[in-house]
Amino acid sequence: MKYTLSDFDYDLPEKLIAQSPANPRDHARLLVYDRSKGTIRDDYFYNLTDYLPNNTTLVVNNSKVEKCRLLFEDGKKELFVTSVSNNNTIEAMVRPGKKFKEGREVKLADGITAKVLSIEEDGLRRLTLSCDLNDPKLAPYKHTPFPPYIEQDESLADEYQTVYAKDLGSKAAPTAGLHFTDELLKKLKEEGIKKTEVTLHVGLGTFAPVKTENIQEHNMHSEWFQLGSDTCQQLNAAQHITAVGTTSIRVLETASDENRHFTPQSRETDIFITPGYSFKSVDALITNFHLPKSTLLMLVAALMGYDEMKRVYEHAIREEYRFYSFGDAMLIL
Repeated sequence: MKYTLSDFDYDLPEKLIAQSPANPRDHARLLVYDRSKGTIRDDYFYNLTDYLPNNTTLVVNNSKVEKCRLLFEDGKKELFVTSVSNNNTIEAMVRPGKKFKEGREVKLADGITAKVLSIEEDGLRRLTLSCDLNDPKLAPYKHTPFPPYIEQDESLADEYQTVYAKDLGSKAAPTAGLHFTDELLKKLKEEGIKKTEVTLHVGLGTFAPVKTENIQEHNMHSEWFQLGSDTCQQLNAAQHITAVGTTSIRVLETASDENRHFTPQSRETDIFITPGYSFKSVDALITNFHLPKSTLLMLVAALMGYDEMKRVYEHAIREEYRFYSFGDAMLIL
């Protein structure tokens, strides 16, 4: 069956959009869906060990979120840095767009300007800043890139990083990992569950909206990932693999061959997973509840089946699970 963008729409009461994380993190709710039985169970994330097979290997994304959102004039002007060419030449989403016309030099703050070198097809601006991006005078303007449905609150900046975050480079958090605590990871290890790490720097590929009704016409932005040799050894020896988050799945599916063999690599991926896709590398997924019409929701539907995705999401809304980045979690077995 061919699915359209409208097939991935659903109505969500605004009160279910989480504005802050569970405290402690692992006290988020956990919906457990078993694909072989079609069953749904409601529990809490701290009971994750009750559901994961002891022989599984958890694959987490260790990317760390950058403070890439620059706000000036109390937020009236914004640069959301998507990539950096050198210390002062960047590519960014801008607001308001009408002020950032090609060739124009825009004053951002006292002593700080940005010259618009070009405007890309997708509206991104290529800019030259009047100072180095790492210049201390830019520090007061740098903010954590919370999604637009979460109020900008820097007191939550640490909560928007996983406890195992290492490699700086993401424009949004790999949110499925936000539920883990050091204590829960220790408990998983004691149960014999292995953990290994990949890096995928979350960018436009993950959160850019789909604008075409024919979803196959969507242009997926590429994102940089790295899969190390030690991780490959662990994965090639793994009996069962549980991906933590859709970003981890994107790495695994890009780096695996048809025989589920992984090779070390460091490159870009623009893999776009929709219903009908045959997964090569994963047995289970830990994920959050995703936005309507998003590529992440399409990936989840590909793994669990479109009709079952709709049924599970209806259950989650009825049971008032908390949705999106700071929301609750789902385990797909």
